[in-house]
Parts: sequence; structure tokens; C-alpha cells
Amino acid sequence: MIADILTGALRSGTSVLYASMGELISERAGVINLGTEGAMVAGALGGFAVTVWTGNPWIGALGGGICGGLISLMHAFLVISRNANQLASGLTLMFLGLGLTAFFGRSFVSASIVGFNTVEIPLLSDIPWIGPILFKHDPLTYVSYLLVPGVWLLLHRTRIGVILRAVGERDEVVYAYGISPVLIRYLAVISGGFLAGVGGTQLSVAFTHSWVEGMTSGRGIVAAALVIFASWRPFRAMLGAYLFGGAQALQLVLQSRGVDVSPFLLFMLPYVLTLAALFLVERRQRGRMPEGLSKVFTGATG
Repeated sequence: MIADILTGALRSGTSVLYASMGELISERAGVINLGTEGAMVAGALGGFAVTVWTGNPWIGALGGGICGGLISLMHAFLVISRNANQLASGLTLMFLGLGLTAFFGRSFVSASIVGFNTVEIPLLSDIPWIGPILFKHDPLTYVSYLLVPGVWLLLHRTRIGVILRAVGERDEVVYAYGISPVLIRYLAVISGGFLAGVGGTQLSVAFTHSWVEGMTSGRGIVAAALVIFASWRPFRAMLGAYLFGGAQALQLVLQSRGVDVSPFLLFMLPYVLTLAALFLVERRQRGRMPEGLSKVFTGATG
């Protein structure tokens, strides 16, 4: 049972992991994007549709990422170029994404695809107990294994990462250094949306092999919350994403074993556990919010 839950944690949590890495990059640059939910669901439909048309899930993943990036581009334009309120813009784009995908996704509800299937890593998947948990997944899950250390290296070991974090703290310093904070923020928000779109694609093209209206079910919002849970640290965000995925896997395991609990209570379980984790971490929060984000909540800027 524990192995089933851990395996399910990785399968269910990967889509959230992609979105949380994207949101982390965006917030490190000083832009909070609650429209991540809209980018995810746009990526889920875009990736599924492109896979239907081309028969290639990798091109589908690229298409899903582009759809997520386009949704986030609108957010970037509104908050960076037009100085709109970041929270209001993000929430509006979230509902726009849900509405657009519900409209354009009607013809794909009954479509079938040849999406990403499970790939067993030779030798590693044969390791007793831990092998099936870690090395029997779809290709996008394996890519996510590399994504987390990649984001950490980008933020903490590269010049680009230093500039990105500086924009999120004191953009006037970056401007004085001869670099455009506006350009850096645009790139961060669009990159974050691209990753959220790939996360949505993992959900539709790898995890479920289907498209259903509103299939992200709040995962984008959870991803945004997990970034705070993680104190803007990639590896802690990964743990949060797998915690959410584990709660979803536990829900399915309990249902499959016929445990007499209301399905509505089980459906709430992943979100309740995520809230509990946020509560516990916030009590001991030592990470420092990027100064650019604190201005959003205090109203110092739009």
C-alpha cells in the first residue's frame, strides 16, 4: 500500500511540480501569477489537441507549453506594461483560461490519443521496492527529475539567476547595472507559464490520456501556494508537490480498497493536507519573501 501511494505521489504530483517550478521562477522575479491555473488548463487542452493532430506527444508537450506561455504573456503585459493589480489580473486570467478551454475543448472530450506511456528504466526499475516507485513512469516525469535541480542551479549558480533574483528584490539596482528589469520579468513570467502548460500536458497526455473540462481542478492554485510553502526554494516545492500527489494517491487507494468514507471527503483530502502543511510551515517560516512580492501585498505597487 505504501509503495502504491508513493508511486501515485510521483504520477499525480508531477503536473503540480512543473507548475510550481514555473511559479517559483515568476515570483523570484517579483511577479505573482495566480493565472497559473489558467496556464495549466490551457496547456492541458493545447497539449492534448496537438497530440491528436500530430500523433506525437512530444510536439503536444511543446504545444501545451506554448499555450501556457501565451496565457502568462497576457498576465505579463497587464501587470508589467500596464501596471495592473497582479492578483486581480491572475484571477481573471484563471477564469478566462477555464472558459476558453471549456469552449474550444468540447470536440476533444471523446477524442483518443497515443500519449506518453510508462517507460521502465533498465536495471534501475528492477531495484527492489524503490525501483518501481522511481523508475516506472512517463517521460515527462523523468524530465521533472532533472527540472528541479536545473531550476536550483539556474537561480543560485548562474549569472542569469543572480539577475533574476535581483529583479525580484531591487529592480532599480538591476536597471542601474544596464539591464532591463522589464525584459527579465517578461521572460520569467512567460517561462513560468510555459512550465505550467507542460504540467497541464502531463496531466492530459501522460497521466489520464484524455481531456475533460476543468481537469486541472485547482492544481495551478495549489502550485502557487506551494511556492510559499517552499519559501521559494525548488527542492522544498518538489516535496510539496509530491505531498499533494501522495494525498491524491491515498484517496484512490482508499477508494480501490473499499474503505467506507464519503467520496466527497476523499476528494477534499489533498487540499486539506496542503492547507495543513501550509499552516505548519508558515508558523516556522524563515524564508524571506522577495521584496518585489511584498510590494504586491502591501499595495506599494500595482
